[in-house]
Amino acid sequence: MWQARFDAQGSCVRWTEAEGSGPARVFVHGLGAASTVYHAHIAARPELAGRRTLFVDLPGHGISDRPADFGYSLEDHADALAAALDEAPVTGAEIVGHSMGGAVAIVLAHRRGDLVSRLVLTEANLDPAPPATAGSSGIASFEEEAFVAGGHARVLEKIGPTWAATMRLADPRALHRSATGLVRGTRPTMRAMLMDLPVERVFLQGALSGDLAGEDELVSSGVRVIAVPRAGHNVMFENPEAFASAVAGRQ
Repeated sequence: MWQARFDAQGSCVRWTEAEGSGPARVFVHGLGAASTVYHAHIAARPELAGRRTLFVDLPGHGISDRPADFGYSLEDHADALAAALDEAPVTGAEIVGHSMGGAVAIVLAHRRGDLVSRLVLTEANLDPAPPATAGSSGIASFEEEAFVAGGHARVLEKIGPTWAATMRLADPRALHRSATGLVRGTRPTMRAMLMDLPVERVFLQGALSGDLAGEDELVSSGVRVIAVPRAGHNVMFENPEAFASAVAGRQ
């Protein structure tokens, strides 16, 4: 296990790592998740083996610290991820980000272009104020103290067992602030930043999730959009073959 400090109090963002050659591949999880749980089985596939691979847990999640005075905005998470890559050290990495992790990866690429050579985004959040669901918008609908006191437990009852298995390990206050930051979004928006980036960009959309909003505009800006059959939001679990193929650049 490796770690890097991300705030003045010495709180650490942590990751596990597999040895390999070539540009590093960095997996970043979504809201209330953990990187190894969602991606280790993908990184072990033959078409992806042999690369140096990092599985980073964002602040407040998994094995990383969860300071009570941290903001947990998308920018905060991106800065913590940058601290991990600087400590690793890693430059020109391929960042594979799921959901909120994809949004964090976009912000990272926008702020620290030296760290990123390619983005593979799985149903990443691109716009503020997403439709109301049990996810980020549902969590953000609570006041912070109400969520910590009981909202966290109620949300766990509403979501599926896969997400609940990792969300119950996330710090409730960090989870709420992360969800609030995700709903608030960024300026410029994650979508605008993604369209303006000069690196290779791949966006995976589960076919069961429906059409990707603004797809034509994204494609026109150079983003490669792949609709993954037989998959919804968690493409890496529902169609791991197609997911790994896209990460490997075979689609």
